[in-house]
Amino acid sequence: MNYATKPIPAEKPPVTFVERPWGSFRQYAFNEETTVSLMTVKPGQRLSLQSHTGRAELWIVLDDGAVVEAGDETFHPKAGAEIWIRANERHRLSSSGPEVRVLEVAFGNWQQEDITRYEDDFQRPERGEG
Repeated sequence: MNYATKPIPAEKPPVTFVERPWGSFRQYAFNEETTVSLMTVKPGQRLSLQSHTGRAELWIVLDDGAVVEAGDETFHPKAGAEIWIRANERHRLSSSGPEVRVLEVAFGNWQQEDITRYEDDFQRPERGEG
């Protein structure tokens, strides 16, 4: 089933860098409808290998030690890295040891029902909440 009820960008939206006398900021979504989540992964744990039909996600890595699977690639991003997860792309976030945090900016319709799990360490259902 397709849960896309809102526009989902095919490519990573532009990120605006703004300098001010006191420093700077990066703006990830300017007046756009998004859902922002702060994900925390416990040491040595991982999320399910999953995909979503109703959203694309921009992951902003906050801590070193994250491992990201996206499509057929595995990344070991440093803090500050940005990773674009397209709608329907298989992906997973893991911790290689320390607790890691990733800020997720989701574009589209964020809902648990659009999750398809391909692998899961906690025996949660293949689809939906869990």
